[in-house]
Amino acid sequence: MNLPEEFKKRMKALLGDDYEAFISSFEEKDAVRALRVNTLKMTEADFIASSGLTLSPLSFAKCGYIFTEEKVGGHALHHAGAFYVQDPGAMCSVAAIDHVIRPDMRVLDICAAPGGKSSQLLTYLKDGLLVSNEIDRKRCRILRSNLERMGAQRVTLTNTDAKSLADTFGGIFDLVVCDAPCSGEGMMRKYDEAIDEWSVENVLMCAERQKEILESAADCVAPDGYLLYSTCTFSLEENEMTVDSFLTRHTDFSIVPVRAEAKAATADGVSFEGAAHEMNECRRFYPHISDGEGQFLCLMKRDTGAEVYVPKKKKKTKEKPASPLSKEEKQAVERFFADNIYDFTYHSFEKIGDTIMMSDDLLRHPAEVVAGVAVGSVIKGRLEPHHHLFSALGQDFKRKICLSSDSAEARAYLSGEVIDTDEKNGWCAVLIDGCPVGGGKAVDGKVKNHYPKGLRLIK
Repeated sequence: MNLPEEFKKRMKALLGDDYEAFISSFEEKDAVRALRVNTLKMTEADFIASSGLTLSPLSFAKCGYIFTEEKVGGHALHHAGAFYVQDPGAMCSVAAIDHVIRPDMRVLDICAAPGGKSSQLLTYLKDGLLVSNEIDRKRCRILRSNLERMGAQRVTLTNTDAKSLADTFGGIFDLVVCDAPCSGEGMMRKYDEAIDEWSVENVLMCAERQKEILESAADCVAPDGYLLYSTCTFSLEENEMTVDSFLTRHTDFSIVPVRAEAKAATADGVSFEGAAHEMNECRRFYPHISDGEGQFLCLMKRDTGAEVYVPKKKKKTKEKPASPLSKEEKQAVERFFADNIYDFTYHSFEKIGDTIMMSDDLLRHPAEVVAGVAVGSVIKGRLEPHHHLFSALGQDFKRKICLSSDSAEARAYLSGEVIDTDEKNGWCAVLIDGCPVGGGKAVDGKVKNHYPKGLRLIK
């Protein structure tokens, strides 16, 4: 592996006696592959029993496993959202703080794409709310697709900048996760692009951007709330120096310890010369210490009596807010639910663009892309259901087609083919090993396939 000489020089100064072990992990060990079971869709025990994958549990991450198989993206249970492929280091960030996460929390994931941490957070938030944000439009589409696949319900997805979030919400969140864009040093073993794009100048540029994002993130934290800062890089400038500078500017925040299991799998933060604060409770995830790639994380807590940011009068924005349903649309939605879905607690519907959303009690933003569950669009007086509806509420459909993950029928469905059914005519959810994957319409013993073309298996 042709690592930049300046990078190696910096890492040697940072690691001292541990440097040789660190470099050996790049030269002698391959990157591991790991996944996290999505308990929104399937129990951990059921997944282990039905996946057929070779799994080794991670000691520091709930529902996290290393696997050895190739190309699991084509696995039927991956299509069904039963698991999310995620690096152990990235998984560790949320797992390290799950002792402070309550099921009723308001949470903001401020740099959320591609969705690993957001989907992980949702497994803890039974009665809570999540705002999942991504500023880049293309990456926001990927985030949306992943959240739909994972069956997300109590989430508002936004496509905006951190300052806009602060100016809309102010300090209302119990937890803000800031997985900041970084120079990507921790991904060098996994991606050649991280090596090709590395430079000291890029490290310093990223550090400046991280400081700006953290300022807005801090404005969103409620008194007695938490701020999780993380990166997938090793540089002092982007990690401890950024945290130290932040704490100097924000004396109402202080570093708090992570969960013991995560602490055991990581190294202490680096207390550099000139630091105004002790950094040992920051955590560094190294490939020579634990299976996985590089990651830095620091959990900070805001004082109980802190004065929070209160947004000024909101300015007009270019984004179109959600709009109410017309009488025709409301009637179409009511008919669809009465015919196809058992009683469900959601009852608030609205439109974002042409898509009807089920959006009870969510936190709202003008730049929202999704609020709750995408139900579908009304065409010629009838509701055409969205894939998200089947993925999120498949268990609540009156008609269900249950397939085995290793069956020819499951592969046929995921390939977009018509399959047979004994169900009565009407819309039906398709489940794989009990996990909702998509939908279709039963007509005279056949299922008209509605699995999205862009997600289908390629023969």
